[in-house]
Amino acid sequence: MKIRIYDTTLRDGTQGESVAFSVQDKLRVARRLDEFGVDYIEGGWPGSNEKDVEFFSRAASLSWRSARIAAFGSTALAKNSPDEDANLNALIAADTPVVTIFGKSWDFHVHTALRISLHANCDLIKASVAYLKSKGREVIYDAEHFFDGFAANPEYALQTLRAAEAGGADLITLCDTNGGTLPHQLQEAIHRVKATVKVPLGIHCHNDSDLAVANTLAAVQAGVVHVQGTMNGYGERAGNANLCSIIPNLELKLRYTVVGPERLQLLTNTSRFISQIANLPHRKDLPFVGESAFAHKGGIHVSAIIRDAKTYEHVEPEMVGNTRRVLVSELSGKSNLMYKAREMNVDIAEHEEELRPALNRIKKLENQGYEFEAAEASIRVLMETALNGEREFFRIDNFRVVTDMHRTGEVTSEATVKIRVGDRSVHTVAEGDGPVHALDRALRLALNQFFEPLRSVQLTDYKVRVLEGSHGTGSKVRVHIQQSDGDENWTTVGVSENILEASYIALADGIRYKLLKDRL
Repeated sequence: MKIRIYDTTLRDGTQGESVAFSVQDKLRVARRLDEFGVDYIEGGWPGSNEKDVEFFSRAASLSWRSARIAAFGSTALAKNSPDEDANLNALIAADTPVVTIFGKSWDFHVHTALRISLHANCDLIKASVAYLKSKGREVIYDAEHFFDGFAANPEYALQTLRAAEAGGADLITLCDTNGGTLPHQLQEAIHRVKATVKVPLGIHCHNDSDLAVANTLAAVQAGVVHVQGTMNGYGERAGNANLCSIIPNLELKLRYTVVGPERLQLLTNTSRFISQIANLPHRKDLPFVGESAFAHKGGIHVSAIIRDAKTYEHVEPEMVGNTRRVLVSELSGKSNLMYKAREMNVDIAEHEEELRPALNRIKKLENQGYEFEAAEASIRVLMETALNGEREFFRIDNFRVVTDMHRTGEVTSEATVKIRVGDRSVHTVAEGDGPVHALDRALRLALNQFFEPLRSVQLTDYKVRVLEGSHGTGSKVRVHIQQSDGDENWTTVGVSENILEASYIALADGIRYKLLKDRL
């Protein structure tokens, strides 16, 4: 059985805090959603802002592979006839094949928000749907606050649905707008609806009770064939039903046809792409698509997944385009390092016992404040040292960093570094925008004279975290540094009460990683 997916990331999702898209952003997201295989893309509310008007204008000139573009709005204002209503005519002018309008299902809202009679509200719903149908559109009617309305006055809530059906609605979506309905309450209401109207039903849930995904799945099991939601769960307040969880659960667990197994493998990349376009961090703990969704840390867990991943994974990560990750920390056992070594193509044949000192070293360092889960290059250096002995590519004799604040307000930093490579000693000086930048430049200026591959390496990210805030400016800090040679990014970690020392430790480890990687 086919379940149709209606994505409202570009409209309802943008009502979430910090979520915003330009017109170009919306077009890029819509194109990616179309490639992923959703059935409907709700592009916005053309009656509310010029950005959405432009989106629909540009979208109309494009071809869409699988998705139908929908414009969103409300029923006509009570004072207007449908053909004179600016909102409805803006929906027609958007020139989309699908129009979605919402109306009031809760008698409380009819009296309080619209301030009209219950009968007049039903007439408004019927007339608005009929007008849009007369213009040749597929019309989806969203029954706003339906479940709250049904709980308060079930007969009237059902009457509003009959009005939409009488107007010719192609589909009626039942909305848990306040997100407070429980799954059993939702299913009971849907069974009553199915006995009242014959139009296909959809579901639109908000996540205020952390039940939007569960309620959506319960609705499908109760007979709903159309699912509305947003990618990554973006949306107002606590967000909307997260399609990144709904789609794989429908496809893999409940065995409905949604986007198909091939397109399902695009899910993780699509999720992360949309986070990137929204300029928001992609949540690591998102089910199915998060970086941590298939991450294993405990030694017992890792030992088990090496034998069979089903011991601690409910689906194969590749099914949703994700990957399995094994983390190394103080909770790790030897299995974690063995897995990590194979993952990094480190030869551990006949040397498994020699990894134990590396594991002990990791546990000792984590007790001092190190954190290796996001610093896999530091793990690689520790493993190589444990297996092959420490290879001293270079030794630092000393470094000094001076920062001057001038009377003009200008601040300059200068680093002096003295390193030794074999029998040769080099002394370099460099300026930078700050002390860490200056130290990085001076260190590279020295090492580039000896190691040609380091010339392509750049520092691409720098993060500092205070570990013991109660110690004030004397607190330990943890520094994560990401470097890149153009082909690969890698991250290393350093910890110290001195931010420059912590930075140097991370910088030097990153350089050693590059030299080990290139087998110099």
